Amino acid sequence: MDALSNVIDPELGLDFVELGLIYGVEVDDGHVRVTFTLTTPGCPIGPQVTEQIEEFVGELDGVKSIDSEMVFTPPWSPEKMSEDAKFALGF
Repeated sequence: MDALSNVIDPELGLDFVELGLIYGVEVDDGHVRVTFTLTTPGCPIGPQVTEQIEEFVGELDGVKSIDSEMVFTPPWSPEKMSEDAKFALGF
């Protein structure tokens, strides 16, 4: 999760962990699977996010492979954000 905190939403300027956009991380013998979403299904940054996940998680010792999956179920909502992110965005 620390590595994923480097993945930034360029429009909001906050990281995906604080925004509640990381839905899951599974690690199995060096193979990492990250499930994430976007604030809206029409958001165009999906490929950029996938690249950032691969870059930042790939830098960790022991990581052999990374599989990231973008999902829209359940849909994201502002309630998924951390309290700090809610405060920063005025929620």
